[in-house]
Parts: sequence; structure tokens; C-alpha cells
Amino acid sequence: MTPREIIAEAWAITRREPSLRRWGYFSSFFETLFALKLICYQAYFAYSYFVSGKSVGFFDDFIWLYDNVAGWVFYTIIITFCVLLVIEWFVPHLATGAIIGLSAKAHNHEKMQGGLVLALYNFFPIFTIHEFLILGGLPMVITICSVILRYIPGQVKWLMVGLVVLFWILSNVLKFLFSFAQPSVVVEKTGIFIAMGQSFKLVVSYLSQVMFLLLLLVVISVRIFLNTLIILVVPGIVFGITLLLGTFLSAALTWIIGSIVGFALVLIASYFFGYLHVFRDAVWTITFLELRKHKDLDHIG
Repeated sequence: MTPREIIAEAWAITRREPSLRRWGYFSSFFETLFALKLICYQAYFAYSYFVSGKSVGFFDDFIWLYDNVAGWVFYTIIITFCVLLVIEWFVPHLATGAIIGLSAKAHNHEKMQGGLVLALYNFFPIFTIHEFLILGGLPMVITICSVILRYIPGQVKWLMVGLVVLFWILSNVLKFLFSFAQPSVVVEKTGIFIAMGQSFKLVVSYLSQVMFLLLLLVVISVRIFLNTLIILVVPGIVFGITLLLGTFLSAALTWIIGSIVGFALVLIASYFFGYLHVFRDAVWTITFLELRKHKDLDHIG
């Protein structure tokens, strides 16, 4: 298949298969919630540090809740927050296995069954690959840099920030070279490091035929930009609505309405990101399947 045909096939599968889109929505929703938490925390830290002139800690909000709300409300909020955090951390890894496996089945015209089995069976290897490249994510890098700037004294903190940015660039280069690692794990059941090596070999061997990946990277860049924009805009919209309603409604009712509006905005954003998430994984999966039909270039005879 030509690059144009692969992209067309991936988009057709994305639009045709509702089970794939459901996994995409599911993953994007929790990814967006997790990123929102990180960005909101860093915005709070930046405002306190640069505007208020005071250094704040990770648990200041929990201390404030403990001092100002009833005990059962405090523990309900803390338990809900921790449970959500665990779900947001693990669910995207589960969804990735299902999306890749179902994309391969759709490309091979097989029955679209077994999404949950694919998700559970491939969770640990996909989780390991993701965490190996954890510094490739922009929200995580922002969080680490924030911690360094707030807690490391002297000029050495700027050197550490530079190293984090350098590792972020390196992680993104490796993420490109390991693009086929996850499809290899899901489709061929290879080990983690074997899959990484196989992905590196495929990218290098067929680089001239895989130039369409640059187009995919543009799509991913647009997704990241939109994701970042939405993540930054959603808290602003919710904060503005909360301030407006607070002028004539009670504090409790204001926070309830603000939370509902914020949740609705996250759902809308996740709907669009779900399409892009499935499309991206489908492109890599179909490309992997097509490239694996060729003989390895280091095999002779």
C-alpha cells in the first residue's frame, strides 16, 4: 500500500468502526482529565510564586480543605481524587492495546471482537513502553521543571531544567524510532525490547517509504497543539463562569454549576481527540502490518 492508501484506510477504519471510537473516547477523556490536573496545579504554583511571591507545596489545597470543610466531605474528595488519578494513569495504556489490536483486525477484515482481552493482555508491555518514554510528554516535563524551579536552590536549577528539556527532545526522537514497538507487541506478541529493536530496524530500513510519517507527525503536532490549547482554555472558561455566577449565586451552587460546565467541556474535547487518537494508532498499525510483509533488509538469500 502507498502512504496515501494507508492514511485513507486508517481514516476509513476510524469512521467505520464504532468500537474503536469508543476506546478512543474512553482513553482521551481520562488523558485530558490527567493533563488538566497537571496544568491547573502548575498554573496555581506559577501564580503563587510570581504574583503572590510565596512558595507553595503540593498538598496546600488538601490542607485548606481539611481546615475548611466537614470531615466526611474532605475524605470523600480525597478518595475520589486518588481513585480518579489511578484510573487516569492506567486507562490510556489499556485503551492503546485495544485500539491497536482492533485496528489490525479491521485492516485484515476480521470480526471486531476481543477489545477488552486485547486491552488486558497487552497492558503491562504497553505501560512499560509508555513509561520508558515518559519524558516525551509536555505536561510531565512542565511539572518536573516546576518542581526543580521551586525546590532546587541556586543557579544549578537552570542546568537541571536544560537537562530535562534535552531529555524531552531525546525522548521524542526515540518515540519516533519506536513508533512500531506497540503494534509489534500487540500483533506479534514480541517482548518489549525486541519490539523496540524491531521498530528501530523498520523505521531505518524503510525510511524512504515511510516519509509519509512526517505527515502523521504534523497531524500529531496539530493534536498536541489543540490539546494544549483546550487544556489551557477549559480552566479559564470554568474559572470565568464561576466568578460570574458567584456574583449572584451561593458559593455551593456556583461550584456545582462550574463543575458541570467543566465536565461538559472535557467531554466535548475528548470526543474530537478520540477520533485523532484512533486515527494515529491505526496509521502506525497498518503501516507495521504492511512493512512486515517485506523481507528484512539484513536477510540474504
